[in-house]
Amino acid sequence: MMNDVQLAESFVKDFQRIKTAVAERIVGQDEIIDLLLISLFCEGHCLLVGVPGLAKTRLVHTVAALTDLEFRRIQFTPDLMPSDIIGAEVMDAQRNFVFNRGPIFSNIVLADEINRTPPKTQSALLEAMQEETVSVAGESYPLPKPFFVLATQNPIEQEGTYPLPEAQLDRFLFMLVLDYPSFEEEVAVVRMSEKSNAETLPASILNAHTLLEYQQLVKRVPVPDHVVETAVKWVHQTRPNSALATEVTNSYISWGAGPRASQNLILAAKCRALLQGRFSPNVEDVRAVAVPVLQHRIILNYKAESQGLNAAEVVRRIVRSY
Repeated sequence: MMNDVQLAESFVKDFQRIKTAVAERIVGQDEIIDLLLISLFCEGHCLLVGVPGLAKTRLVHTVAALTDLEFRRIQFTPDLMPSDIIGAEVMDAQRNFVFNRGPIFSNIVLADEINRTPPKTQSALLEAMQEETVSVAGESYPLPKPFFVLATQNPIEQEGTYPLPEAQLDRFLFMLVLDYPSFEEEVAVVRMSEKSNAETLPASILNAHTLLEYQQLVKRVPVPDHVVETAVKWVHQTRPNSALATEVTNSYISWGAGPRASQNLILAAKCRALLQGRFSPNVEDVRAVAVPVLQHRIILNYKAESQGLNAAEVVRRIVRSY
């Protein structure tokens, strides 16, 4: 039985082993990979936003293989129904109703192009993401542990899409925006694809039991009062016309982040601190995760849009003031 110090050392080693293995199949995107793995160890869901061809699905599939978790992919389409995700009651040979479990009963669920399905079907994920249970015909069914929803979204196609409601966006620990690769990285991608068209998935490095242990370790990390207060202050500063609202806030934000943002800032900062070899987070850890935690939780006004500002830049201006 390892103590917390030994467990933390093992955690850092396993994290680096997983990251190295991911890098063998994914070129570049170092920060995105770090944050995606942090979300897993924080028991948080993640929304990946990027144009087609940036290896979003490949990244999720690789992480699932390396962590030895059951993986299911759901391709969201306009005709997808809630029962296609969570399952439904069917009649068996003895004319009894039994629950036929849907693909959401997996450790890692890839919700591909989640904004292509109507809100009714999108909402099927809400209870699962928050409570880790599914309710059908008055019965509640627990989901396997660990459980993660990793969703992808194409930001350039608007026709035939349904924006995610704020309540669902708030359930995602991070929103990660993937950018185009550099020239050198794209050359490496092409060279990699020349080698083989039939790649095998990598061998697992981590099992579900160890992953759950690391999640509990992250939760046990102590946090100084001033770090908690800074995180809460920054969240309050995203709320226009509040006592802590800044000029940036009142100028560019219509609606700010809720209390779940403060909780997620601290949770992600704890994990980052462990990966940096520290047993307690500081303000810089909170600042490092502020954009992915907050950018999908604020709504910008017309002034920000007219000046070409996005949510990430507004968040950077708020946390830069500390």
